[in-house]
Amino acid sequence: MTDRRALLRSIFDAAVAAAHPDQILPRHLPPPPAGRVIVLAAGKGAAAMAAAAERHYLDALGLAPERLEGIATTRHGHGVPTRRVRVIQAGHPVPDEAGLRAASDTLRLAATAADDDLLLVLISGGGSANWIAPVEGVSFTQKQQVNRALLRSGAPIGDVNTVRKHLSRIKGGRLAAAGKAARIVTLAISDVPRDDPAAIASGPTVPDPTTLADARAIVARYGLELDDAVRRALDDPRNESLKPGDDAFARARFELIGRPRDSLDAAIEVAHDAGYEVVDLGADLEGEAREVAASHAALAKKAHDEGKRLAIVSGGELTVTVRGKGRGGPNQEYALALAQHLSDLPGVSALAADTDGADGGAGHATDPAGAIIDARTFAAMKTRGLDPAAALADNDATAFFEATGDLLITGPTLTNVNDVRVILVD
Repeated sequence: MTDRRALLRSIFDAAVAAAHPDQILPRHLPPPPAGRVIVLAAGKGAAAMAAAAERHYLDALGLAPERLEGIATTRHGHGVPTRRVRVIQAGHPVPDEAGLRAASDTLRLAATAADDDLLLVLISGGGSANWIAPVEGVSFTQKQQVNRALLRSGAPIGDVNTVRKHLSRIKGGRLAAAGKAARIVTLAISDVPRDDPAAIASGPTVPDPTTLADARAIVARYGLELDDAVRRALDDPRNESLKPGDDAFARARFELIGRPRDSLDAAIEVAHDAGYEVVDLGADLEGEAREVAASHAALAKKAHDEGKRLAIVSGGELTVTVRGKGRGGPNQEYALALAQHLSDLPGVSALAADTDGADGGAGHATDPAGAIIDARTFAAMKTRGLDPAAALADNDATAFFEATGDLLITGPTLTNVNDVRVILVD
C-alpha cells in the first residue's frame, strides 16, 4: 500500500522535474544584445524562470548587472529571490490589485525598449490571471467578475482565454505591440492542450486567431451574466486582438521550451521502470472531471478483471461545473469520482494532481495539489460513513479527502504543465 503511494508520488515528481525552469530554460536563452536584456515574466513559473535567466546572463555569461532588468509576476507563494528582476506576487485564479499594477508596470517597461534591446518574455501557466490590464471602459472589479463567472461555468481554458484576451490591454499580442521597437523572444512553458502559443498566458506576444465574435459566442453559450460595460467592450472593434501580419510581430520569435507531453513521458518512464504496462491516454485530455474519471475507472476495472498490472496515465486540464458550495478542484473531484467507482476493487490506487502544486483552492500556497486514493481511502470511507456521491453533489472533494487524510500537499512547484493522473492496477 505505502509502496504504491510512494511510487505514485515519484511518478508525479518526475513529471514536475521534467518541466522545472532550472532544467529546461538555460539552453534556450538567446545571446545578449548590444543593449539591455529586459525580462518580462508571468505565470506560476515566472520568478523561477527569471532567476534562472539571471544566473545565465549574470553568472555564466558575465553580463554587466546594469544591462539586465525586468519584472516577474507570479502567483502568491511562488516567488523566489532575484537580483535584478523585480518579483511581484499576484492573484490566481482570480486576479487582484497586485496583478493590475504589475501588468501596467510591465507595459510601461516594454514601451521603453529600444532597437538594440532584447525583450525576453518568459511565460508559464497562470500568466493570464497574473497580468490583468482591463480595456478602456471596464473596471478592475468588472474584470474580476468575468473571471469568476468563467471559472464557475465549467468552460475549458481555451474558451476562458478567448474572453480574457478581448478584455485586455496586454493579452492577445498587445505586449508585443508595446515593445515592438526591440527584438522580442518569448520562451514558454505550456499549460494548455495542444500547446497553442495563442493560449499560453493568453498569447501576449503572438497573433491571436480568435475574435470578438468568438468571445461573445462563448458568453452566450455558458449563459454568463456580465455587466453592460463588459458587453459593450466585447462589441467594440477597438478591442479586437492582434492578427497575423501585424507589424508588432516583425521582430518577434516564440519558442516552446516545456510541454505537458514531455512531463507525461517522464512519468511514464517511472511507471515502466516499476514494471507496469502503461496505457497512455495522452497529454491533452479535457472534459468534466467526474465524467472523465468514470471512463478511466471502467478501464481500471477491465484491467483488474483481466489480471493485468497496468498504469493508466493521462494529462491535460479537466474542468468542474460548480453547482455545490464545497471546496476542491478538478484533480480532487476526479479522484473523488474514482473513489466512488473503485471502492470495491482491491489492488487499485491512483493519484491526480496539478503540476503547479495547487488544484483549485483559494489561491494560497498551502492549497492541495490534488489527492491520492487506495485501499486506505476505501477503508476510511466505510469506517467514517463517508459518501463520495454526496461530496460530489456539493463539489466538496477537499473536505472528503481531509476526512480520509488523502490530500496531496506539495507546495508551489514553480512550474505548470497541467495535470498528471495515474491509476495503478495490481
